[in-house]
Amino acid sequence: MFAKAFRVKSNTAIKGSDRRKLRADVTSAFPTFGTDQVSVLIPGKEELNIVKLYAHKGDAVTVYMSGGNPILFELEKNLYPTVYTLWSYPDLLPTFTTWPLVLEKLVGGADLMLPGLVVPPAGLPQVQKGDLCAIALVGNRAPIAIGVAAMSTAEMLTSGLKGRGFSVLHTYQDHLWRSGDKSSPPSIAPLVLDPADLSEEKVDSTFQEDLRCLTLEGKEEENGEVHQACEEKSLSETSEDTSAGVLSQDSTDSRPLQEQMDELLQQCFLHALKCRVRKADLPLLTSTLLGSHMFSCWQVPPLLLCWLNLPFPSAVSPEGRQLDIKKSSYKKLSKFLQHMQQEQIIQVKELSKGVESVVAVDWKHPRITSFIIPEPSPTSQTVQEGSREQPYHPPDIKPLYCVPASMTLLFQESGHKKGSILEVNEVRTIIIDYAKKNELVDTHNKNLVKLDPILCDCILEKDEQHTVVKLPWDSLLTRCLEKLQPAYQVTFPGQEPIVKKGKICPIDITLAQRASNKKVTVVRNLEPYGLDPYSVAAILQQRCQASTTVTPAPGAKDSLQVQIQGNQVHHLGWLLLEEYHLPRKHIQGLEKAPKPGKKK
Repeated sequence: MFAKAFRVKSNTAIKGSDRRKLRADVTSAFPTFGTDQVSVLIPGKEELNIVKLYAHKGDAVTVYMSGGNPILFELEKNLYPTVYTLWSYPDLLPTFTTWPLVLEKLVGGADLMLPGLVVPPAGLPQVQKGDLCAIALVGNRAPIAIGVAAMSTAEMLTSGLKGRGFSVLHTYQDHLWRSGDKSSPPSIAPLVLDPADLSEEKVDSTFQEDLRCLTLEGKEEENGEVHQACEEKSLSETSEDTSAGVLSQDSTDSRPLQEQMDELLQQCFLHALKCRVRKADLPLLTSTLLGSHMFSCWQVPPLLLCWLNLPFPSAVSPEGRQLDIKKSSYKKLSKFLQHMQQEQIIQVKELSKGVESVVAVDWKHPRITSFIIPEPSPTSQTVQEGSREQPYHPPDIKPLYCVPASMTLLFQESGHKKGSILEVNEVRTIIIDYAKKNELVDTHNKNLVKLDPILCDCILEKDEQHTVVKLPWDSLLTRCLEKLQPAYQVTFPGQEPIVKKGKICPIDITLAQRASNKKVTVVRNLEPYGLDPYSVAAILQQRCQASTTVTPAPGAKDSLQVQIQGNQVHHLGWLLLEEYHLPRKHIQGLEKAPKPGKKK
């Protein structure tokens, strides 16, 4: 819920009556809390503030702040403790344990799936569906997240610890935690495990043998899932030689990874030529063929093969396999395309030094004509149904206008005052009505409007006050809109509209030169459009086959920027325009894409 920045509506000191009510609500919500504990949590005289805010999804949340830290938050009349409170009262909620590598995914907005649980010798805590639970990491009882149980403990065990376990509401390191002093979890020894069992070697062995180390994750735009599925090989065994490993998410395919990767590479190549590449696209940069066409052929289910150290989100085949050319027998895209050229499927030429392009395709080649687009396997469909990301839909962005103090006289007759927000059609109607009501339309030329003192003061410059007496309708409306203050309304699918003053910042794409004399592509202002910088970075990392980083944007509060090695404006433009369908007018810097034949 707090994986992204929230918007604060108000921050006020709590009243005495509200303080007493909060104590009663806490006692009712958490019966295990003693009277003394409630008095410590909600002191009688110390400062306690009520912060009303809107989460990034639009949920209205009330947060209670004490000593500079959020201690409780209220959502839909339900009260929840924060991690700061749970660190002081670790036994307040039933606590489930997971592995440290899962924390990063929970912070990113993921839910916890049952295979990710560590089952202690005494068994899992007994809970019912809908119960509030804490989540801790192996070796430390200090909770790092809170969530709501998706099923009872009995149902968890009956399911074989498969499926969604907990809907996570708040985590250590999320934006609610950041609103406090940003302290780290204290070290609280587990109640059940013997300290000897917490040595690094013992924990690693337990992790390998009991969970069998396969992490499958699905990160939604605002709500994701963390899967941990079983794999009999240990992490040490699989990491020793990934090139000789087996893509064992499909237990029926025991072929070496390299052989499977070769097949996947050819499958996506043929799929792209048959379904996406057209004659008008030629000549086509080979990097564009891979990044914008071959990757785009695949669905993007959340199947990340942890032991292959593959990034999220990734482009995978319908069977859930992850493409990595380096793990194929070809090792490089150029070598693979040379092989395809030898089969006379395509013709590749170096149109400029060091830059290869596909200049011809034989669409009548038997391998293309006979290629059948594979359907997702039943197994992968089942996995994807519950964990696939919701497809991105761009927000509807509407320009608005705010009435400044200098124009209140013009708009007050229509019932508006300073700060009123209007759409362009409303402004037009108000101006027309004002002119007609005050008989300002020129009787000899109805295309002209006479300017009375109010219009003169509102829309004319000082040096025009005594020289301009009439204006055409279009000029009058244009000047009026220019004098109004800009605002805009953003509406995401299924959410309430959000109105903000000022102009919405476009997605900004720039090129920068680093100390190593290498170019990097930098993109910022993704968040106003509902795009997660980390997800965009991971997609570009795969498509561009280039390193990416996410860093705070200079001079912008709570905003991140994505950096991609090389000039990747073409890939970025394709993603934003063709796949996310964002209007071009909201993106600046697309002209910086490399021209055909120029080296990046």
